Amino acid sequence: MSTHNKPVAPMIIRGQVITDHLVEVGGRGGDLAFLTPDWNRYIDELPLSNPTKLADLYKLSFDDILDYAVELGQRLNLADNRHLQEACELSYLTAPTTPSLVKTSYMGLSRILEREHIIEAVEASVGIQYLEGWVPQKLIDGTQLEVRCFGSRALHIVAGNAPALSLWTILRNMVLRSDAIIKAPSNDPFTALAIARTMIEMAPDHPLTKHVSVAYWKGGDTAFEERLYQPQNIEKIVAWGGFASLKHVTRYVQPGLELISLDPKRSASIIGAETFESDDTMREAAVRLATDIGVLNQKGCVCARVVYAQSGTDEDGVKKLGDFGRMVHDAMLKLPNSVSTAAKRYDAGLKAEVDALRLDDEWYEVIGGEQGEGAVIVSKLPEAVSFYTKLDDRTANLVPVDSLDEVMDAVDAYTQTVGIYPESLKDELKDLLPLHGAQRIVSLGYAGAMKMAAPQDAIEPMRRMGKWISNQIASPETTPALWLRPSIPA
Repeated sequence: MSTHNKPVAPMIIRGQVITDHLVEVGGRGGDLAFLTPDWNRYIDELPLSNPTKLADLYKLSFDDILDYAVELGQRLNLADNRHLQEACELSYLTAPTTPSLVKTSYMGLSRILEREHIIEAVEASVGIQYLEGWVPQKLIDGTQLEVRCFGSRALHIVAGNAPALSLWTILRNMVLRSDAIIKAPSNDPFTALAIARTMIEMAPDHPLTKHVSVAYWKGGDTAFEERLYQPQNIEKIVAWGGFASLKHVTRYVQPGLELISLDPKRSASIIGAETFESDDTMREAAVRLATDIGVLNQKGCVCARVVYAQSGTDEDGVKKLGDFGRMVHDAMLKLPNSVSTAAKRYDAGLKAEVDALRLDDEWYEVIGGEQGEGAVIVSKLPEAVSFYTKLDDRTANLVPVDSLDEVMDAVDAYTQTVGIYPESLKDELKDLLPLHGAQRIVSLGYAGAMKMAAPQDAIEPMRRMGKWISNQIASPETTPALWLRPSIPA
């Protein structure tokens, strides 16, 4: 939808599409200005006014929710969904990735809502029985304990580096029977709206439709946020994003308002010594590593950036690592455009850092990167480049090591995913890496294959998004009573 040649990002409030009181805002990167309702005019309508209004969700069975999700998935077909088509086209301008990657993400949305995948994810992360009713247990002292997971009134500050994150958010909200306010990100202001509008067309009066709201507002609008981010309005904030935005959100945390932080991370890879024993294993590892570097054009926290390779630090080892780096760069350029492409814009500051290293060939070898297609930096000492936190746009740093003990000091609480090759090396590392801070361990080449059934950032977001309520049933006949305890002499 567009007005005055500028697209409109409507506001969705529980089944209502709002296009009044429009103000102009800009998407991240400055490529697109769009119109959206003035969020200050709707501050009193966005929150669920009364928690009792969640009760309609509890008339639904889990099978009802599955049926709704599956039908929604069938309608999230890019080929014939006009809302998705419009959102996809507009996202070409706002997204940090290139059009082929954006389109691939949109084409994959319907698969997220396949029945078997939802059941698997919910059973693994929450347990369906806890969503369906009170689960009983008899304790040692005779107390009957019942536990149930209830939904919450939640605000979701969604990241914009992958359209699927908006659908993950909506799905988690549905299965938990929660009420969601989704703050659309400036680099993806249209995906969640397209999904919510599809829900309204499919089932306008369904409780699941009426417990999703989507709005755009400028992050850091303190006057607006101070009114909205209150325990009487929302109980949980689920926040994805960079350091500054998450630091900003923490100012609103207070008793009754919990922050579930999916904050920025860096990921790494470990290449074992066996890799360098033959050309075949080097080539296999190179293709896998190129995928972990290149997926989403390295815009995800899961993407490999610094790679520790047990090639050895002597002259022969560094030479092998250089040969391996060329294999990685070559494999990266051959990745399908549904996985990776040259960057939308190669970061100028990063390119300057990389180009400076070309002049320092005593300590570094830079492979590629002249045309912004991505680069592999081979360190000749067992140290990462000084700007390793800025590695992006398919730019990775290979670091030679003699011992895997040297890798441990580089793993910390900011380390999300660690890709490992060969697979046998995992047995040596998987009980040690978490002690240093690593949060996810994967087979090299599969960093981008996130699973809803798995924990994320060392927590279980879906489980945390629920409210876990207990009911204790006890009587003096079954459980020792406090009022029957003997008094203690003074």
